Amino acid sequence: MSRLPYVPGFAQAAAPRPSAKAVGRALRERAPRAAQAGLSIAAGRPDAVAAVETSQAGRLPELTPIRVGRMAASPFAFLRGSAGLMAYDLVASPVTGVGAQICGDAHAANFGLYGDARGGLVIDLNDFDETLHGPWEWDLKRLAASLVLAGREAGAGEDDCRAAARDAAGAYRRTMRLLAKLPVTEAWNAVADEALVSHTDAKDLVGTLERVAAKARRNTSARFAAKSTERTPEGGRRFVAAPPVLRQIPDEEAAAVASSLAGYLETLPEDRLPLLARYALHDVAFRVVGTGSVGLRSYVVLLLDHRGEPLVLQVKEARGSVLAPFVAKAGFPVPSVAHEGRRVVTGQRRMQVVSDILLGWATVRIPLPGEAAAGCGRYRELPVQVRQFRNRKGSVDPSALTGEQLDDYARMTGALLARAHAHSADPRVVAGYCGKSEELDDAMADFAVAYADRTERDHAELVAAVDSGRIAAERGV
Repeated sequence: MSRLPYVPGFAQAAAPRPSAKAVGRALRERAPRAAQAGLSIAAGRPDAVAAVETSQAGRLPELTPIRVGRMAASPFAFLRGSAGLMAYDLVASPVTGVGAQICGDAHAANFGLYGDARGGLVIDLNDFDETLHGPWEWDLKRLAASLVLAGREAGAGEDDCRAAARDAAGAYRRTMRLLAKLPVTEAWNAVADEALVSHTDAKDLVGTLERVAAKARRNTSARFAAKSTERTPEGGRRFVAAPPVLRQIPDEEAAAVASSLAGYLETLPEDRLPLLARYALHDVAFRVVGTGSVGLRSYVVLLLDHRGEPLVLQVKEARGSVLAPFVAKAGFPVPSVAHEGRRVVTGQRRMQVVSDILLGWATVRIPLPGEAAAGCGRYRELPVQVRQFRNRKGSVDPSALTGEQLDDYARMTGALLARAHAHSADPRVVAGYCGKSEELDDAMADFAVAYADRTERDHAELVAAVDSGRIAAERGV
C-alpha cells in the first residue's frame, strides 16, 4: 500500500487487480467479437423519409430543401446526413460497455487536414457536432459502413469495398494494441501525423495526400475573404452575397452575433486574447455548411488587422447530439448539458491531438421576429461553437479513390480513430477485447456491408419521395 493519500483525479495505488488487458478479454463474454457482425432492424424503425423529416425540426425551413438535395445525391451522402438514424439501428447491437469520447459521426469524410498554431498541417477527425460519451464500437461501425458506400460510389469492386471496411477495423485494433504497450505520455501523442503513412502502410495514398496538403495550405481566411468580400467606402471590407450559400443578414442579427464574441473570448485561454485584440470586427454574414448541418444557423465573421489582412471566424449553431437518446438506451448515461457549444468544443479537445487555437463557444441572443422593432427586448438564446474558418483545411474525398487508395485511406482513418478514442478509453482494455486475431475485423466488415445495403435502400426511399413531391429538395447546391 502507498504511504501517500489518494488524490482525486489520479489513479489510486492499490492492491494488485486483474490487468486491464484481462478485463478487456473478459468483455468478450458480454459482447462476443463475432456478434459485432449482426444488424438487427427494429420493427418500429422510422422509414428514411420520416427520419429525415424529423431531423428537420428546428432548422431554417427555407434551407431544408438544400439538405435533402445533398442527402439525395448518393447513398454515401445519405449516410452523412443520417447519424441519428444509424444510432437508432445500433441500439440493438452488442456493446462492451467500455465508453469513450466518441465523434458520433465518424464517417470517412469527417477526417481531414487542418493547420496547427505553427503553420504545420495535422490530419485527424474534424467534425464533432454529435460528440458525446458512448460506445467506441459505434464510431468504428460508422466508419466501416461509410467506406463501403464511398467505395461503391467510386466504382470499386465489392471485394475492395469489404476489404476497406475490414482493414479499417484491423488498423484500429492494431493501433489500440500499440498504444496499450506504450507509456501513457507516449501513447497520448503516438502515431504522429508524419508517421501515419508508414504506420498504416498507406503508400498508394501518398500522392493524394500531397495534393490535398498543397491545396489545404492555400485554403485560408485570406483566400476566402479575397473571393467573398468587397471594399467599403470607409476603407474596410464586407461580405458579398452569393445566395443561397452566402447571404447578408439583418443588422440586428449581425449585431447579436458580434456581441456574442465577448462571451466567446471568456472561453479562450488568456494567452490568446492579445492575438484577437489586434483585430477589428467588420462584418457578419450567414453561410450554409456541410450536409448534416444545413438548416442550422451558421455565420462567418470578418476580422481585419491593422494592415487589412483578414481572419474569418465561423460561429455555428450547436444543438444536442442526435445520438444522446440512443446512447442512453445502450447503457451510457447522458449527463445534462449546460451549453451545447461547450459540449462540442470539449469533445473535440478530448479527441484531437492538436485543436484549433481559437476554438471556443458562445451564446448568440437572436431577437425574436418583431421584438427588436417593438423594443420588447425578447431573444432566443442560441448556443454556438466558434472556430477559425478555412484554417488551411483539406480533405480526401473517399468516394473518388481507387480500390488500392481506398484501402490505404481505410487503414489511416482506422488508426486515427483508435488514437482519438485512446484519449478517453483505456487502450489496454479496448486492446484486450479486440485481441490479436482478425475475428473483430471480419465481423466489422460483415456489419459494414450489411449496413451499406440498408443505407442504399434508405437512399432509394428518399429519392423516390423527392421524385414524387413528398419532400422538397434542391439539388446541386
